[in-house]
Amino acid sequence: MIRQTTRDERFLEMAKEHGFDIYDENAAGGHYAPLLRHDDELYVSGLVPRMNGKIQYPGRVGLELNLADAQEAASISAIRGLALIREAVGSLDNVKALLRVTVYVKSTFDFVDLSEVANGASDVFTHVLGEAGKHTRTTVGVYQLPKNAPVEVDMIAALHPSIS
Repeated sequence: MIRQTTRDERFLEMAKEHGFDIYDENAAGGHYAPLLRHDDELYVSGLVPRMNGKIQYPGRVGLELNLADAQEAASISAIRGLALIREAVGSLDNVKALLRVTVYVKSTFDFVDLSEVANGASDVFTHVLGEAGKHTRTTVGVYQLPKNAPVEVDMIAALHPSIS
């Protein structure tokens, strides 16, 4: 019998594959909370693809960055979000559902594959959380993001009601 991996195990494996230190990357960059809890919901602030204190894949999608780079940047932002949630509630098994995701993509005016960029984040969520990782999503092309980041991802998650 093959043992199923837990959400936390899948998350830690994915973070390791991306070279992401889940214990070092999620301090707020200003006067706001990276995550707030309201009852059984978690609101995660927009996260850019920062690792080791540095923006990964800086630039504009469709100019300095191609689709694959932008998807990787979105993946890193998603991993950062899951790290915040895990830190706040102890385990990703406590997530009942990922309700909402917004992905902002800094792109050229003629870059139209915004949803494909956002798939980099969505793929992380569904891989780690399984059915609970299915979510509603909006993807928006923008002129500028903080620190020359190519993407920014925010999310809302629901917890199982018994989680304190």
